[in-house]
Amino acid sequence: MSSERGRLLVVDDVEANRDLLARRLRQLGHSVTSAASGRGALELVETHEFDLILLDIMMPEMDGYEVLARLQANPERKHIPIIMISAVDEIESVVRCVELGATDYLPKPFNAVLLKARVHATLEKKRLRDREQLHARSLEREMEIGRQIQASFLPEKLPSPEGWEVAAFFRPARQVAGDFYDAFTLASGRIGLVIADVCDKGVGAALFMALFRTLIRASSELAEPALSGMTDAAERAAARVTNAVAWTNDYIARTHGDSNMFATLFFAVLDPKTGLLTYINGGHEPPILLTAQGSASRLPPSGPAVGLLPGQRFEVRRAQMSPGDLFLGFTDGVTESRSPSHQDFGEDRLLALLDPFPISASSLLARIDGALAAHAAGEESFDDVTMLAVRRRA
Repeated sequence: MSSERGRLLVVDDVEANRDLLARRLRQLGHSVTSAASGRGALELVETHEFDLILLDIMMPEMDGYEVLARLQANPERKHIPIIMISAVDEIESVVRCVELGATDYLPKPFNAVLLKARVHATLEKKRLRDREQLHARSLEREMEIGRQIQASFLPEKLPSPEGWEVAAFFRPARQVAGDFYDAFTLASGRIGLVIADVCDKGVGAALFMALFRTLIRASSELAEPALSGMTDAAERAAARVTNAVAWTNDYIARTHGDSNMFATLFFAVLDPKTGLLTYINGGHEPPILLTAQGSASRLPPSGPAVGLLPGQRFEVRRAQMSPGDLFLGFTDGVTESRSPSHQDFGEDRLLALLDPFPISASSLLARIDGALAAHAAGEESFDDVTMLAVRRRA
């Protein structure tokens, strides 16, 4: 019997009916509170917690229909199940109550067996819903913790070498994301630039996002002693990029091959003094290199996605950033952003946003974000949106 106990509110303007119903419910082990009017019931609901309301339909001043409608309109109270009670046994009354949100219906005079069965069934449904909501809130808390931890993986402050501007934009589609970007200063004074998209979505992609990001940054920084003997700066940068991507690829493929997780990844080392960009594009969306004169070129893949198979080869390539030039890296969440009519944003729209020439890297990202918002027209993103922009000041 203890498992069936609940906090019940009985609402009826007839005292004899209230007392009879309350007595029968107490005999079943429930805690019962009574109200003689619809207005009194609403006042009690505001100050007490109830597991179930048994509500009479025919009452003066405020009938059961209005009470039911007001409770359903209250976001904090609409979850309370309501069983309507009345001497009226017409089907129209039952239909109207169900349409307004009632859980069940009981006719007068009360049948003890039917009363017990319906109250018990309604309370069991509520307890099941309460457990589900508690579990959902627990998951939300865990996901929020995960979101905060993942956000800490992103650079708190972007490098700002003299004569350069580095800007980033990150908007996850869910609480945790598979996209990431990174920008960090190496011991040599060069800048490491990363933008990547881990396959799949959700928690699994987020966990691998943290792993990819950590491996790339750690392998780049730990390679410094081994590269110190190389006198040619360009070759040293190429070796750093190659070692980091190859080592990350082999570690993921050999250690986590059964997970079938990989990432498209663009990793570059920028020399702020010369503007030389040394990079590997592992299957990622080709970044855009916009010259000060307004011409745009792409930096296409120079190898496969990272983490698919061990021992894969990645070609190192170079690009020169002259004064006034701008680099834009992005994930496919930009070009594949959907409109309400399911049209992709597309590369043509993205390229069109490069004209007029942006006054800064951050202004370009703001321009793209505004265009994506207008294109989506309120539709929720189904993929993460990540961008990394670098501009060499004129």
